[in-house]
Amino acid sequence: MAGLSLRRTRLNPAIRELTREIRPVVGQFIQPLFVVESLSEREAVPGLNDVWRDTPESLVQQVRADLQKGVSKFLLFGVPAEKTTANFDHSFTAAQIARVRQEFSDDVWLAADVCLCSSTTHGHCGIVNEQGDYVDNEDSVAALATAALQYAQAGADCVAPSDMMDGRVAAIRTQLDNAGLDRTLIMSYSAKFHSGFYGPFRVAADSAPGDNIKLTDRASYQIDPARPSDAFLSSQRDAEEGADILMVKPGMPYLDVLADLSARIAKPWAVYQTSGESAALELLTQAGLARRERINAEAWTAFLRAGAAMIISYDARHAHDWLSSE
Repeated sequence: MAGLSLRRTRLNPAIRELTREIRPVVGQFIQPLFVVESLSEREAVPGLNDVWRDTPESLVQQVRADLQKGVSKFLLFGVPAEKTTANFDHSFTAAQIARVRQEFSDDVWLAADVCLCSSTTHGHCGIVNEQGDYVDNEDSVAALATAALQYAQAGADCVAPSDMMDGRVAAIRTQLDNAGLDRTLIMSYSAKFHSGFYGPFRVAADSAPGDNIKLTDRASYQIDPARPSDAFLSSQRDAEEGADILMVKPGMPYLDVLADLSARIAKPWAVYQTSGESAALELLTQAGLARRERINAEAWTAFLRAGAAMIISYDARHAHDWLSSE
């Protein structure tokens, strides 16, 4: 090993830039958006930096501001005013998709989250049985496929089922194809874990499971953190059923899962940097213990290193500035 120096390629910024293997760019980022029917003015989401629960009017303004920062890809979460247990009305979210599409045409790529948690009185991602102890798979899948179809008809480029019901990708693909919407993509939350890193999101989407039901958490349908093999089986099934993009959520605690799945399943992989992850980095920043630009750039680099092709991040709108500064 005499004469071997690994440090020569680390000596200055120029050579470090030249020898990098992973390079996050703004085009890889997707910005989540929340639009809430019941609001008269936008609200900040607790714990997150520059993330909002928007009104329909402020949503359009936010998309326009994000486009000016180089972000053109979005994941929309609609939060209707009325909650129920079945026969869901998706017209509010569909109308916001149509409005964004009319306002910005092909300047934006718009994915719509497909779930029922923001629409249900109990906060679960599907239709619960009369006993309140089980999410009915068949009824939930039918309702999810109906929602996905409406969002695609309203102009969504992509529908993103996040519920973790069995067979929902196949049902959605069938609905879309039968309606002549075969060009609409499906981005499946195929490896979504039962995680504690979702806190701020549940405030933003008004979707926390309530204590008014026996089933108080989502452990019976989201993946157990201790079962990575389940993540593979779920992702493999969704790929076979017609998902165009697969996803691991959360991100940082599941880098090993992302690396394994992206190597084994030849599909484009998304990773979701969850609200809890973003809030944790924000707390480090507020405490003066880290610079948000550096720690986010490091996390994003890790996602790409593990095999992600795209990153869903609440800080996507800052990616251009933060990556430039790093």
